[in-house]
Amino acid sequence: MAKIAVTDRIEIDETEIEERFVRSSGPGGQNVNKVSTAVELRFDVRGSASLPGDVRVRLSRLAGRRLTDEGVLVIRAERHRTQERNREDARARLLDLIRDATVEPKRRIKTKPTRASKERRHEAKVRRSNVKRLRGSKPDFS
Repeated sequence: MAKIAVTDRIEIDETEIEERFVRSSGPGGQNVNKVSTAVELRFDVRGSASLPGDVRVRLSRLAGRRLTDEGVLVIRAERHRTQERNREDARARLLDLIRDATVEPKRRIKTKPTRASKERRHEAKVRRSNVKRLRGSKPDFS
């Protein structure tokens, strides 16, 4: 069984990726009508034994609408005219998505606004209030 290296600690088994070749949409003349060059790559995120649990959760979140209700990630590649280049494109996009999921987000550290920033905010509110207050009355040109 061939393995695809994603990172130095994550490898995906080739059998976990399912590829189906379908006809491309859009312009392209007879080539589009005759040849199935588009690739629909399917990867079972929830059922994958290759992915650690935290990466699996982040990948599910990153996938968004590309993830089916069953937890299968679907990537459709039809940018290129040949089946092989579309296949490479789909695999590259899958690997990029998994690599993005391996990055653990930094935890946000709560901070309090400084006294000076509170004062600046308050002064800006006062200025804005004065501008709005002056709009309602007629100016005195005496």
